[in-house]
This record gives sequence, C-alpha cells and structure tokens, in this order.
Amino acid sequence: MTKINRVAISVVMTTFLLGSVGCAGMSSRDKSTAIGAGVGAVGGAVLTGGGVLGTVGGAAIGGIIGNQIGKDKK
Repeated sequence: MTKINRVAISVVMTTFLLGSVGCAGMSSRDKSTAIGAGVGAVGGAVLTGGGVLGTVGGAAIGGIIGNQIGKDKK
C-alpha cells in the first residue's frame, strides 16, 4: 500500500471516529446514515486501492443504505 493510500484511509477513519463522538443528539436514522457512510468509505477505499472515486462512491452508497436501514428503527 502506498503512502497516499495509508493517509487517505487514516483521514477517513479519523473523520469517522470524530463524527461518532458527536452522535449524542442524533436520531437513530442519522446515526445509521453516518455509520453507513463511514463503513462505505472504508470499503470503497479498500476495494479501489485508496481511489478517491471509490472512497466517495462507497461513502455515498453506504450513507444511502444506512439511511434506509435507520428509518425502520424507532
């Protein structure tokens, strides 16, 4: 793995972890969306070797899936 890939993954993970700290006032659906986006970003980065398009695409798809899963929780 190249240095830029490690940096990209580190940035995504740091953003995800810092975002998780601010979840106290979020609804269940918002939390599911944030978690889905974080997991999707990491998955997209891994699958594309740290590619920006894969990371952003994974975050978008993961966010949508998380949002839909979160709407069923009450």
